[in-house]
Amino acid sequence: GDMGTNSYVMVGTELAMKQSWGSTCHGAGRVLSRSKANKVARGRELEKELEEKGIFILTKGRRTIAEEMPEAYKDINEVVGIVEKAGLSKKVAKLRPLGVIKG
Repeated sequence: GDMGTNSYVMVGTELAMKQSWGSTCHGAGRVLSRSKANKVARGRELEKELEEKGIFILTKGRRTIAEEMPEAYKDINEVVGIVEKAGLSKKVAKLRPLGVIKG
């Protein structure tokens, strides 16, 4: 997931060993480039938005928050669903972010 959504711990399947050498996605993937995310984030209080969700953030600067904002990434639930449906991985645990540290 991203800093504003859930993350998942997953385990590979036997099928994954045969079809993808036991590999699967390690993240949702970006839908916005870092520069586009910075433009989209202008005027928003991203730190406040995350705090309202109970997620606290520590970072060097606002630009890092903008580059990594939740809208910059694909929907992790959709990505995980596709990977599970394809039989490559199974969900083990769903994790909710409490805090984010970005350099």
